Amino acid sequence: MLLFLDTANVEEIKEINAWGVLSGITTNPSLIVKEGRDFKTVVKEICNIVDGPVSAEVTAEDVDGMVKQGLDIATWAENVVVKCPLTANGLSACSQLSRKGIKVNVTLCFSANQALLAARAGAYFISPFVGRLDDINQDGSALVAEIVEMYHMQGLDTKVLAASIRTPVHVTQAALAGADVATMPYKVFKQLVKHPLTDAGMALFAADWAKANQPVSAKK
Repeated sequence: MLLFLDTANVEEIKEINAWGVLSGITTNPSLIVKEGRDFKTVVKEICNIVDGPVSAEVTAEDVDGMVKQGLDIATWAENVVVKCPLTANGLSACSQLSRKGIKVNVTLCFSANQALLAARAGAYFISPFVGRLDDINQDGSALVAEIVEMYHMQGLDTKVLAASIRTPVHVTQAALAGADVATMPYKVFKQLVKHPLTDAGMALFAADWAKANQPVSAKK
């Protein structure tokens, strides 16, 4: 399973990218607004940092507007992916863009039937929202597993991108469900590497090393 960062913060991206484990980026209008920068400028900068897919979302709600924006966004970088919402208009835009060879990430997916429609519309990624389903007492990770199984049974190539990841447990569940990608906020990505036993082990090793390398006079 590939690991994506869900952010528009360039410094966060640079930090995680340096780990050598980052495979792509997802953004959305809310994340762009949070940074207070020009949409196109930020996306192009991110695409220059990360080699993998960078999802940039359209903001229009009508089909023609989405297609127009999508065609423009697709010219910004070779690794940019156009992000469209899972609405009737979004499916139509996805179909038109995908037929032109443009990769589309269909977002805001909350059911297997929606995921089936997106795949038939030519989506490259489908983004089921795990955390938002959990918020309303539905099992978001179970939906990811359901979509993965359905795509496998139907021979559909659309990649399952688990989104709205809130905790490290969601990442584990997405991997066990067979998701192709999990995208998560900076905070969750940082939590993946942390464990108290790792920290305790490192502290013990450091203490033992310091003790073993004390001057002879200090040991007496």
